[in-house]
Amino acid sequence: MRACWLVGTEERGLRVPLPHLAAVVLGRGPRTRIADRRCSRQQVLLKADCNKGYVTVKQIGVNPTSVDLVDVGKDEEVKMRPGQVLHIVNKLYPFVVQFGEESEESVMEAEEKIQTEKRPCEDSCENDDIENVPKKAKKMEVVDTQSSSADLRPSRSSVSPHEGTTSRKEHLGHWSQGLKSSMQDPKVQVYKDEKTVVIKDKYPKARYHWLVLPWDSISSLKSVTREHLGLLEHMHAVGQKMIQQCPAKESLEFRLGYHAIPSMSQLHLHVISQDFDSPALKTKKHWNSFTTEYFLNSEEVIEMVRSKGKVTVNDQASELLKLPLRCHLCKQQLSTIPQLKEHLKKHWTK
Repeated sequence: MRACWLVGTEERGLRVPLPHLAAVVLGRGPRTRIADRRCSRQQVLLKADCNKGYVTVKQIGVNPTSVDLVDVGKDEEVKMRPGQVLHIVNKLYPFVVQFGEESEESVMEAEEKIQTEKRPCEDSCENDDIENVPKKAKKMEVVDTQSSSADLRPSRSSVSPHEGTTSRKEHLGHWSQGLKSSMQDPKVQVYKDEKTVVIKDKYPKARYHWLVLPWDSISSLKSVTREHLGLLEHMHAVGQKMIQQCPAKESLEFRLGYHAIPSMSQLHLHVISQDFDSPALKTKKHWNSFTTEYFLNSEEVIEMVRSKGKVTVNDQASELLKLPLRCHLCKQQLSTIPQLKEHLKKHWTK
């Protein structure tokens, strides 16, 4: 009999059975090993269709659940298939789905366990959950770091809906795969080898802005282990190679690094010049994503993996995007992006 499991990617042995067409509610608690109070006890409702090979994901908690780093939306549903990553809340606690054959007896045991663990949802159920935004700001603000990565906007020509797509919300979920599409396109590739490919950022935030991506499917830094150390070092070396072949390398400074919470579902290293002279740099969030600790230096990431075997990302990293605008060179505070851009010109002439 075909069966389905929700499998944690950060904790060994974390498997939650999803019986065929059974409604399974998960959130903060022992089954997911999540203790974060921003995660509701009843955060998501999952229903696996073992015959069709997908799991319906419905967000019922206050804070955002996401599939492939795209928010599902309160009381909205999307279909999730093998290869996609479910983050239970706030782009944290990643899980994947697995389908396989299992004996009828074990499937029945799993169904019985689900039934015995069900609890009625009382009015006070959410009282000790922490909401990300004030109640007056019920509409979730979309972090506009999306346009800092290549091919981020959904387009009818590049997005191929999965079979069985039934809603616009689900269709939009596929834009997070944009990097995987772009990296396969010879027209946008500027370098490739057996391990990596380099493309130009479609919405560059500086005069020179490349993305180095591994051919291997790695969703984000949270999926990186010590086994990936050699790959991270190779990506860094490729980034350095891009700088060396840049015609303006003598006059410009460069940084290599990763966004703490990327908007795209494929690991990518930013190689970006520090002039930030680009019409695509439009918002405070764009600026802070590259000039605060939200931008993790490549060498520091490599050292973290070498010493700890993983990359630790601050859960509050998104708060860095809200910091005041400050020049990354002289630290002068500016009020608006136009003022900041005018100020930066003073440094270009030095």
